[in-house]
Amino acid sequence: MKFASFVERNGAGYGIVDGEMILRLDSIPDAPPDLKTYLGIRFPDLAPREREFETLPLADVKLLPPIPNPGKIFCVATNFHEDGKPAPQFPLLFMRHAEAQTGHGGAILKPAVSDRLDFEGELAVIIGRRAHKIAPTEAMAYVAGYACFNEGSVRDWQKHSTQFTPGKNFYRSGAFGPWMVCTREIPNPARLRLEARVNGVTRQSIAIDRMIFDIPWLISYISTFAPLDPGDVIVSGTPSGFGASRNPPEFLFPGDEVEIEIQGIGTLRNTVAADDSPNIS
Repeated sequence: MKFASFVERNGAGYGIVDGEMILRLDSIPDAPPDLKTYLGIRFPDLAPREREFETLPLADVKLLPPIPNPGKIFCVATNFHEDGKPAPQFPLLFMRHAEAQTGHGGAILKPAVSDRLDFEGELAVIIGRRAHKIAPTEAMAYVAGYACFNEGSVRDWQKHSTQFTPGKNFYRSGAFGPWMVCTREIPNPARLRLEARVNGVTRQSIAIDRMIFDIPWLISYISTFAPLDPGDVIVSGTPSGFGASRNPPEFLFPGDEVEIEIQGIGTLRNTVAADDSPNIS
């Protein structure tokens, strides 16, 4: 099953993507208010008990990030084996907030203060139930599903200090989607392959099993110091090939199209636009 969050003319909702239609879980009487709450109530059996739903065409909605309101987004750097580079003992972790991403088809915003907007194709892991101090052998039982993620990064702001926060949290500088595919459809994410394309040209391509710290290890490690709740997200890292790693560097500008495709999940597609939103005072 593929679960999506969206906006249509009457407001926000969520449901199951079935071909070119959405089965509206939010239309069920006494439905939870959002997909994050639905996961917290229904996990691990995410299949709806009802047999009839309101439906609407997928083409008539604007997709949001699968979880528009995650409590926590943990991002991982330096998490793929690279030829000639020693593996770190521990991952480099940083946080990203919900407003720093948009959904499938939404514009990735290039900030006016920088010409170094970059892309990073990644696998996002979505937590289904509260996890605290979980062993790696138990970790996959806490995963609700997976999505594509574009870890948009403003490189000069990222390098202002040893802390990545500024460069990773510009408004709508990254993307998350197009939907969450539940774990029943992907029993072993290590078998997946990730590819990132810019204007149709492949820039990143790697098998997920090349991760240094795999998904069970990451869940166990993070849950040791921070309880994970339903709807929390772990963005599991990117391989080389992103713009700053190329010679010469290749950054994103308005009009560029970025696609993140992961086998078994789908393709997250976004076009870059200038951030011309007004200052708020």
